[in-house]
Amino acid sequence: MSDAKNTITDFVAEGFQNGWKHIDASQLDEDQTLETDVVIIGSGAGGGNSAEILAQAGLNVMIVEEGPLQTSSDFHMKEDEAYPNLYQESAGRQTKDRGIKIFQGRMVGGGTGINWTTSFRTPSSTLKFWAEEMSVQGFSEEEMRPWFELVEKRYNIQDWTDTPNANNSVLETGCTKLGIRWGKIRRNVAGCLNLGYCGTGCPVNAKQSTLVTTIPGALKKGATLISKARAETFEIKKGKIDKLHCRSMTPRGNAPGRQSIKIKARHYVLAAGGIGSPAVLLRSENKTLNPYGLVGKRTFLHPVNISGAIMPFRVNGEYGAPQTSYSDHYIETRLDNQRAGFKLECPPLQPMLTATSLEGHGKSHAEIMKQRPFLQVLIALQRDGFHHDSIGGQVFLKSDGTPGLDYQVSGYVWEGIRDAFLVMAEIQFAAGAKVVAPAHRDARLYHSLKEVKKTIAALDMEILKARLFSAHVMGGCPIGENPVKSVVNSMGRHHEVENLSVFDGSVFPTSIAANPMVSIFGTSAKFATELAKGLAA
Repeated sequence: MSDAKNTITDFVAEGFQNGWKHIDASQLDEDQTLETDVVIIGSGAGGGNSAEILAQAGLNVMIVEEGPLQTSSDFHMKEDEAYPNLYQESAGRQTKDRGIKIFQGRMVGGGTGINWTTSFRTPSSTLKFWAEEMSVQGFSEEEMRPWFELVEKRYNIQDWTDTPNANNSVLETGCTKLGIRWGKIRRNVAGCLNLGYCGTGCPVNAKQSTLVTTIPGALKKGATLISKARAETFEIKKGKIDKLHCRSMTPRGNAPGRQSIKIKARHYVLAAGGIGSPAVLLRSENKTLNPYGLVGKRTFLHPVNISGAIMPFRVNGEYGAPQTSYSDHYIETRLDNQRAGFKLECPPLQPMLTATSLEGHGKSHAEIMKQRPFLQVLIALQRDGFHHDSIGGQVFLKSDGTPGLDYQVSGYVWEGIRDAFLVMAEIQFAAGAKVVAPAHRDARLYHSLKEVKKTIAALDMEILKARLFSAHVMGGCPIGENPVKSVVNSMGRHHEVENLSVFDGSVFPTSIAANPMVSIFGTSAKFATELAKGLAA
């Protein structure tokens, strides 16, 4: 890999060396006051995508990112470097009760820089639910199609035709033998070397994240990037935002620094994600921004549970494209909401990620880790927010002003988690597993389907017993036409503050029931294009 990497130019780093505008806020030695047409908070799927569209319209754009600017030369496929440098809270962010681990990006490129390249459009059933139940306008499958086509072209989203790695092949084989529908996942890559370490930053610029696509596109049009700067509060005057107050971060990026940055703009775009965007509004403590107390409410995850298996052949799940196969069978057959639905996928199996995600400790944990080359893992993404018992979580502010998420898993979703444990075990045994290990505190290693089915039926489905994680945070600033029930309208514009928009996954009124990157790309493209027309007029 090192020889291949040496032949690939780090064109992003070269762009900054050749004059792209960048302020590393951690290096400032005095306070700053800046002015622009549009300031965008966040540089991930919503922020990076919007920045290019607005800059191409001739607007002066500033992008504020709390995380560091790192480029392909800085990515060494090392977990101990990537997690503290590129993830929120060093990949240790958790819900308030510590029951769900949350993986979120904190870098220039946001989550697009460290995700696993899985690319799905918003399911038509989700769009239909939003229109019928949430009064969202302009989001039908037909109305969103051109926006999805636009961003799929921009981010080179296409079918992945290479042979799946063994981890994904187990999902395909087990589903086929059981008659469960499955499919291939599309990926946003170009020139992929099939390394498998997508979650630590792509060292060869194959992953078409905003870091290597739309952020450079915006910078080429004169945009300014401000990294290691935390957007803290909005200052409101006469019902409009007058300034954005930011704080520099320390060089390590893990704590606020000394310098303040004030940015005055014609328009302000929040794109800091399902936890970060509500946090800015909550810290601002202005009733105009949150007149009905909705900000941070109905925040949804895809709660994910895990099933490990020891196969009779080497899996080596850390190598090869991480997610290339999936099954929506248990979503499509449960759209009546009588039982919770879930999407089945396979995660990458890097050593640290595996060690901290599987259940057990001491000898039992060591036994699984010793067999890691033979370890296969399935995950189930629970479809949350579509049932009356599924009200999601709530973003709150800790004593230091940083955000947290209080997330109560409903009984409805817990039953979906139990069902998923059973289904995943059935698939793994059907594919030839010698042993299956549900990631649950009270479970162990099981050598037969009969044995594991009996156990799963009796397991207590409770927080801190079932091992849960999520990489998808949605909601908290939901869209809708009724300002009493939504924070922004169906074009992402704040109902009360005319020069404020929200262009990220926080606008989704439920979970997506699919990996949300393309949904955020398409939504922000639609929103930013309309905003650009108004501001450029």
